[in-house]
Amino acid sequence: MSSVNQYDPKLVQFNLSGVGCWLTLLTVFLLLGTVGLGWLVNGFFILVALALMAPAVGWLAFRWWLRRNLVEDNCPVCAYEFTGFNRTECRCPNCGEPLRVEQGHFNRLTPPGTIDVEAVEVSVQQLED
Repeated sequence: MSSVNQYDPKLVQFNLSGVGCWLTLLTVFLLLGTVGLGWLVNGFFILVALALMAPAVGWLAFRWWLRRNLVEDNCPVCAYEFTGFNRTECRCPNCGEPLRVEQGHFNRLTPPGTIDVEAVEVSVQQLED
């Protein structure tokens, strides 16, 4: 009784199980093209091309939108630098001040009728003069 050596170079096997499906598909497309239904084959190839290009175009569009709407600025109250989206309301993560992001800058969000005053430090010597 002899055993079969599975590593024998004379016994080469190819696994072609998936090739039959692709050959059948290619044959169907070629037959459709010769019968005069080339527009169907071209339409299929166009759909495949669009399906392959859609993620790349979507990624580029998302990057363009993010560059236009992402704002990095300092809080007007505590000067903490952080990031927000344009035309939205948020709170400063450092001091908690409610802010509105407009035209690429953070502005304090105050109720109507509130007067926002900016204090200026004046030395005593200037007051005596």
